[in-house]
Amino acid sequence: MIPSFRLLGKRRFLPLFATQFLGAFNDNLFKQAMVLFATYSIYSDAKKEAAFNAIATGLFILPFFLLSALSGQLADSHDKARIVRIIKTAEIAIMIVGAAGLLFASVPLMLGAVLAMGAHSTFFGPIKYAILPQHLRRGEVLGGTGLVEAGTYIAILGGTILAGLINPRLAAILVLAVAAIGWLTAREIPPAPATGKSPPIDLHILRASITLVSATMHIPRLFLAILSISFFWMIGAVLVIEFPPLVKNVFTADKQVASLFLAIFSIGVAIGSVLINRLLAGRVSARYAPASVIGMAGFVLLMTYAAHQWQPAPDGILYSFRDFATHPDAPLVALALLGVSVTGGMFVVPLYAFLTTTVESDHTARTVAANNIVNSGAMVIGAVGAVTLAAVGVSVIQALSAVAVMCLGAAAISWRLHRACDGVRCSETL
Repeated sequence: MIPSFRLLGKRRFLPLFATQFLGAFNDNLFKQAMVLFATYSIYSDAKKEAAFNAIATGLFILPFFLLSALSGQLADSHDKARIVRIIKTAEIAIMIVGAAGLLFASVPLMLGAVLAMGAHSTFFGPIKYAILPQHLRRGEVLGGTGLVEAGTYIAILGGTILAGLINPRLAAILVLAVAAIGWLTAREIPPAPATGKSPPIDLHILRASITLVSATMHIPRLFLAILSISFFWMIGAVLVIEFPPLVKNVFTADKQVASLFLAIFSIGVAIGSVLINRLLAGRVSARYAPASVIGMAGFVLLMTYAAHQWQPAPDGILYSFRDFATHPDAPLVALALLGVSVTGGMFVVPLYAFLTTTVESDHTARTVAANNIVNSGAMVIGAVGAVTLAAVGVSVIQALSAVAVMCLGAAAISWRLHRACDGVRCSETL
C-alpha cells in the first residue's frame, strides 16, 4: 500500500482533497458564525437555543433527504469533475446570500443560505467518495477516504475556531473569498467520466429516492454499513445540537469555548480517521468498529460525569477561554470530548470505504446517495429527538446519557457487519 499521505502529492487526489477541504471550511465558518450569533446575541434561553440549532440542522439536512437520489444518478451518469465545477460555481452564489445575512443580521437570509449549502453538499457528497475508486488504486482507497475525512474535520476545526474569533463582517468577506478559491481548485480535478451505461435519470425525487434506497438496502452488507453510519450521524446530530447549550448553560463559558468544543471534536475525528487507516493497513474492514463505538459511549459517559462535577461561574458571568482552560475540571472535559471524536472517526471511516469498494464502479455514487438519504433521515430523528427532550424538560446532561445508549445500538449493528464480511470476500458471499 502506498502510504496515504503520499497521495497528497498526486494530481489525481490533491485537487479533490483541496476542494473538499475548502468547502468544509467555508461551510463551517458560516454555520458556526451564525450559530454563535444566535446563541450569544439573539437568544438567552436554553430551549430556544436548542430549537434554533435544530432548525438550522434540519434545513441543512433536508436537501440530503430530497435530492440525494438525483445527485447519485447525475454523478454516475456524467463526468464527476464537471459536476464538481458546477457545484462550486453555485457555492459562490450561495455565499453571497449568506454574507448578506451576516452583514445585515438577517436570520432568514442566514437560514436560507444554510438550506442552499445543504443542497450544495448533497450534490457534492456522493462525488467525493465515488470519485476515489475511479482515480485511486484499490489499496489506496481506504487511505484516500481517511485523508478526505481527516481533511474535512481539520477544515471544520479551522472554520469553527475562526468563527469564534472574528466579527460577522469579516466572516462575510472570508466566506466569499474561500468559495472563489474552491472554484479554482475544482478546475484542476482530473476528468472522471461515467464508467458504464446508466439507466435514464428519474426526476421524480420521491419515487427515485424510494427506488434507490430499496435497491441498495436489500443487499445485506450495504444495509448493515449504511445503518451503522446512520447511527453515527444520528448521534452526531444530537451532539452538535447540544454542544452550544452545554457550553453556555452547564459549563457557563463564552462563545470562544463553544468554538473550542467543536474544534477539539474535529481534531479527534481527524486523528481517528488516520489512525484507523494505520491499524487496518489499507484493508477495508469493520474489525475495529464495534470496539470503537463502545469506546465512544464510554467517553460520552465520562463527559456527563465531568458536567456533573463542574463548578459553574457566578450568576450572570461566563468563563472566558483562559478561565475555562484553567478550571480544574477542564482537562477531564477535553479528554472526554477528544475521546468521543477519536473513536467516532475510527468507527465511521471504514464503513464509508465499504460503500465504495464493494459495488460496481458505475454504482458507487448511487450507493453513497442512498446512504445519504438514510443518514439524513437518521439525523432528522436525532434533531427532533434533541428538541423533544429539551421541550419536555430533559437536561443537556441527561440527553448525553441517551447518546451513550445510542452508541450501543451502533455497536450491535457494526458487529453484525464485521461477522458477516470480515475474513471473507463479502461481495461474493452476501
